[in-house]
Amino acid sequence: MNSHDPLGYAIVIAVMTIVVYLSRAGGFWLIGRVRIGPRLRRTLDALPGAIIAATIAPLLLHGGVSALCAVGAAVIVMIFVRKDFAAVAAGLAVAALVRAAGL
Repeated sequence: MNSHDPLGYAIVIAVMTIVVYLSRAGGFWLIGRVRIGPRLRRTLDALPGAIIAATIAPLLLHGGVSALCAVGAAVIVMIFVRKDFAAVAAGLAVAALVRAAGL
């Protein structure tokens, strides 16, 4: 594939789209054939929190003061307001303010 060939990019994007669709459709097909017992239900219910923790943990370890303050602000807003968008907005605002302050 030539780096300046637009058709090559279109083919790559089309193949990636097909792969993503097949992996998602395959997951739905597979879970439709599995009996979901109480243990699997608990695992599936805990999965979103585990994904969020796995995403935020490296940020907290390597993000510095601004990341700690941003995550702290987002957690506080989420506890009191219970709105995802408000928590994200608070985290972004605090991160910007802390970085603007030079910390």
